[in-house]
Amino acid sequence: MTAMLRTELDALYDDILESRRLLAHPFYRRWEAGTLEPGELASYAGQYRHFEAALPLVLESIAGDLPDGPARRLVEANLEDERGVPAPHLELFDAFAAAVGAPATAATPATAALVELYLSLAGRSPVAALSAVAAYEVQAPSIAASKAAGLLAWYGLDADGARFWDVHAGVDEAHGQWMLDALAALSDDAGEVTGPATAAADAWWAFLDEREAAAPVSAAC
Repeated sequence: MTAMLRTELDALYDDILESRRLLAHPFYRRWEAGTLEPGELASYAGQYRHFEAALPLVLESIAGDLPDGPARRLVEANLEDERGVPAPHLELFDAFAAAVGAPATAATPATAALVELYLSLAGRSPVAALSAVAAYEVQAPSIAASKAAGLLAWYGLDADGARFWDVHAGVDEAHGQWMLDALAALSDDAGEVTGPATAAADAWWAFLDEREAAAPVSAAC
């Protein structure tokens, strides 16, 4: 199989995400502007934790289904970061969740659909799962940087409370490139990538739509 050129993947994801770039979503725009209510941050954190807990399982499944080679090593490097660089990322997230008063709560419909999509794609094939992971990871550095800045500027969090997002503003720069490099090593069929990546982009948008729909009326206006 001839590997898909990285430049083709870059263009493909630009097309897929053109109308689904998460920083353009009203929920994140209100986060940036400092107009989220404290309860909104708590609810968001309670829901996002379900995805954060599932991500290492998805990466582990992908790596386990790949033969030894560049793609597997890239996925394993991402997984190693999730598990402990500079600390387990779920622990870092829990510090953020505690800082905003997030409760332990069951997944809402959009959250459950998002997590199930990733888990089901991980069970389908490494290319399908990587395509979905990349749809988030290529956006993640700018999203994380924006969140961290907003938390410090508007919501009274200190550096420890915002550390999860600050860390991801750095490490996800590499993670996004690693996932695209892994895909390029595995596939030359854009159709294999487009469907799962589009489904993931739509699921993330729906996740934020649900957060926006749950906003107090005064905040949503």
